[in-house]
Amino acid sequence: MSDMIMTAPRIGPLEGRQGAPELGLVTAPPMTRLVLRAREAAIAAAEAQLGFTLPRQACRSAGAAGTHALWLGPDEWLILSATDEGRMDALSSAIGDTPHALVDVSHRQTAMVIAGPRVEAHLATLCALDVSIENFPVSMCTRTLMGKAEVVLWRMSQTAFHLEVWRSFSPYLWDLLELTGQHLP
Repeated sequence: MSDMIMTAPRIGPLEGRQGAPELGLVTAPPMTRLVLRAREAAIAAAEAQLGFTLPRQACRSAGAAGTHALWLGPDEWLILSATDEGRMDALSSAIGDTPHALVDVSHRQTAMVIAGPRVEAHLATLCALDVSIENFPVSMCTRTLMGKAEVVLWRMSQTAFHLEVWRSFSPYLWDLLELTGQHLP
């Protein structure tokens, strides 16, 4: 007699949340998230596979063809890929036996995008950083706190930010962004 194995569908933490168009708040599309820790030999192999140079300047991002790398530390990057395309296996194969750490954190995190002409004022209500375009230019990224949630904040354009947050904190952060957005002057 064979046992029937049932797998429950994975439900995202923001599943069913409607975007808040008046605030420019939407859930980000699904993506693969990898954390790469590496030194020069492994970095060169990773760059060859990714097709772009990993950012070496603190708090910067780089990318091409739907994949972006966000600098998180001197030897650490968060790689975001809009399509899986076997990114983990391809990177792992390219780097080979060169010492490195490559971890898939896709199920640990989720993301939201907040955009609009008042995005800087909105984020200023929750974040101690000065996110003005002069001090936080396009392609800048950093870890920070918003309320009580740790986020990776990445400026995608003059009026749009991508927020990476742990799944368990995403409903809290979403609600906080909606609440503070309602009280903007």
